[in-house]
Amino acid sequence: MSSDGASNTAKPSNKAKPKSAGQGNESGRFLNSIERLGNRIPNPTIMFVYLIALVAVLSAILSWANVKVTDTVLTPVPTEQLQHLNDALGGTLVPFDTSTGMAVTLPEYTVSEQTFAVHNLLSADGLQVFFSSFVDNFAAFSVVAVVLVAMAGVGVAEHAGLMAALIRKIVNVAPRWSLAFILIFVGVLSSVASDAGYLILIPLSAAAFLSVGRHPLAGMAAAFAGVGAIFGVNLLITPSDSMMTEITNEALGNIGAAPLSVTANFYFSIVCSVVLTLVAVLVTVKIVEPRLGKYEMSDPLAANSEEDVDEAAESRGLKFALWSFLGVAVVILALSLPPGAPLRDTETGQLIGATPFMASLIFIISLAFLICGIFYGLGAKTLRGGDEVVGAISKTFASLGGLLIMFLMIAQFIALFNWTNLPTIAAVEAAQLLEQASIPAVLLLIAFILVIFLLDIILPGLVPKWAIFAPIFLPIFASLDVAPQTLLAAYRVGDSPMNVLTPLMVYLPFIVTIAQRYKKDAGIGTVIALMIPYTLWILVAWIALFAAWFLLGIPWGPGAPVNM
Repeated sequence: MSSDGASNTAKPSNKAKPKSAGQGNESGRFLNSIERLGNRIPNPTIMFVYLIALVAVLSAILSWANVKVTDTVLTPVPTEQLQHLNDALGGTLVPFDTSTGMAVTLPEYTVSEQTFAVHNLLSADGLQVFFSSFVDNFAAFSVVAVVLVAMAGVGVAEHAGLMAALIRKIVNVAPRWSLAFILIFVGVLSSVASDAGYLILIPLSAAAFLSVGRHPLAGMAAAFAGVGAIFGVNLLITPSDSMMTEITNEALGNIGAAPLSVTANFYFSIVCSVVLTLVAVLVTVKIVEPRLGKYEMSDPLAANSEEDVDEAAESRGLKFALWSFLGVAVVILALSLPPGAPLRDTETGQLIGATPFMASLIFIISLAFLICGIFYGLGAKTLRGGDEVVGAISKTFASLGGLLIMFLMIAQFIALFNWTNLPTIAAVEAAQLLEQASIPAVLLLIAFILVIFLLDIILPGLVPKWAIFAPIFLPIFASLDVAPQTLLAAYRVGDSPMNVLTPLMVYLPFIVTIAQRYKKDAGIGTVIALMIPYTLWILVAWIALFAAWFLLGIPWGPGAPVNM
C-alpha cells in the first residue's frame, strides 16, 4: 500500500469524533464492560512474559508436589542415521533379535512406557536452561525467517501501490449485482497483504455501494466481514499460514510427530473462502441492507471524498505487473512441471508432498509479489531505482519490530514450557479424562472452536493465541487420533468470526471513523450492531462446514488427512 493511499483513507473528517457507544442502555453497558476488561489485557509481548513467569511458578509447585505421569510413548527409530553409519562402515551392520539370533528389519517406531515428571524452572537446572538457551531458542524459532521472507515481497508490492491499485480496479469494474460478492471476496483475499484490506478496501466499499444507490454502511460492513470475520482462510498461502504452521511444528517436535506443510489446510481454506463469502453476501442482502433501509445522503461532500489517483499511471503500472506475473508463472511452471524438473522430488518425481516445490512456496509467493511490485512501481513511477526497492523492504521490516519482539518471547515460552514437561503431563491427564468420557472427537473439536471464539473477545490475534494453545491442545487431540492439521483447521474456524466484534480490534476506531462519514452519530455500537449478524451466521456456517468435512474424512490439504 502506498503511503499516499494510507494517509488519505485513514484521515478522519472534522466531524469524525467517536461517540461513547450505547450510553444509558443495557447493550451499551455490556459493551463498555467488555472494553474495560479488554483494556486490562497487557500487550501480547508482556503477556508472554507473564505466562513465562506463571509457568515457572507452576512448575516449581508441581515439582515440589512430585507430580508425574506414565504413558506409552512411540519413539522414532533413527533409521536414516543408522543407514548412514552402516554405509560408512561398508554395509557390515545387520540388526538382529538377541532372543532368536535372527536378522530383523528395523521398525519405524519403538513402543515403551516412560514416566514424565515436572521439571522445576526455578531450580538450578531450570535457571541454567533459561539463561543458556535464550539465544538458541530464538535462533531456532523458524517463524522469524518465514515472516521476513514472506513480508519482503508483500512490502514492496504495498509500498509501490500495487495492492491499492488492484483493489480499486476490482471495485470499479464490478457489476452492481455482483458488487457485494466481489468486495467481500477481495476482503478475504486481502489477508495476504496485512493492512491493505482495512485501510483501503473498507472505505472504497462504502463509496462503491453509495455510487450504485445502496447504503454505504452496508458496503462498509460487508467489506469488514470479508477482511476480519473470514480472516483465517484464503485462496493463497499467506504469511499467517506460514507463522501458524511453524508454531505448530515447534509444538509437534515435543511429541515426536511429523511436521506439517504450509498447505496442510489448503483445500479447506479454498472451499471456506468461497462458501463463507456467499454466506456474508446473503447476510448483507437479507439482513443488513433491509435493516438499514434507504440511505439519506446528509453530507455528500464528505461521503464522496476520495484520493486523487493518476489513472493513466495506475493502468500502466497494472499492465507492467501483469506481464511480470506471467513471466514469473512461466519460470515457475518450467521449474516444476516437466519430468525431472528441479522443484520435483529427485527420487519419486512427485510435485506435491515433501518436495522442493512445497518447501519453496513461501519464497515463490514472496518473489512473485516482489517482482510484480517492482514492475508496477516502474510503470506507475512510484518506485525509482533499486534504492527505493530496498527502502520499501527496510520500511516493511521496521514495521515488524513489535512482532519480532513478540516472537522473541513466544520462542522462550514454547521452549521453556516444553522443557518443564507441563504440556506432556496436561495432555496425558486430559486425554485419559476424555477417553473415559467417550465424547466423540467432532464434539470436542466444536467445543474447542467455541472456546477460541469466546477468547477472541479479550485476546485477538491469530498468531499469539495459537502460540499459547498449540503446545497444550495438539498433544491432547493427538492422543485421540485427531491429526494436528485438523486441530489447526478448527482453530481457524474459532479465531476469525469474533474479529469484527471485539473492542480490542485495532482498526475498530478507524471503522467507526468511516461510518461517521455517512452517519454523523455513528459510534462503536453502530459498528457492533452491523457486524453481529455476520459473526453469528459465519460462525454457524463455518462450524457446520467443518463438522461435515471432518465426518466425511476429506483431506484438509495435500497429504493432510483428517486423522493421524
